[in-house]
Amino acid sequence: FVTRTLGCSDYLRYVDDFALFSNSQRELWIWKQALIDFLGKRLRLRVHQHSAQATPLQHGIPWLGFVIYPSFRRIKARKVHQAKRRLSGRYDAWRAGEISFAEFDASIKGWINHVRYADSWRLREDVLHPFVWGPVAYREKNRRRCAAVSGQQTSGQ
Repeated sequence: FVTRTLGCSDYLRYVDDFALFSNSQRELWIWKQALIDFLGKRLRLRVHQHSAQATPLQHGIPWLGFVIYPSFRRIKARKVHQAKRRLSGRYDAWRAGEISFAEFDASIKGWINHVRYADSWRLREDVLHPFVWGPVAYREKNRRRCAAVSGQQTSGQ
């Protein structure tokens, strides 16, 4: 429909999200109305009016958790805050022995795999900085667990 009927050759589609691109704002508004009519009449679907906007690319286009600009991509701020909370909770759960290190590591790797599609090197450093990594953290966790089992006191080192 988008290419044949509307004549739009530049567009993105992922499952139920799509973005159409044109140099003419008038053309975008015409396409928007044609899409709303087509989706409503033929497929009985409704378009979210607040998210279906004709927006200049230099302002950034929200897309799949990112904001896409002509020359770079960023992660939505809301997604960064959610990730910090979720990863911090997973870290605390691992430290408390509620989940395995493999489960915690999978959460970290999954988040890194998602955000690597954006310009996010410093963001990754910032989000992952609070977590203690490597054998030292694992030994400390096991030392505390072994001391708790044997009833010994551990120093706060």
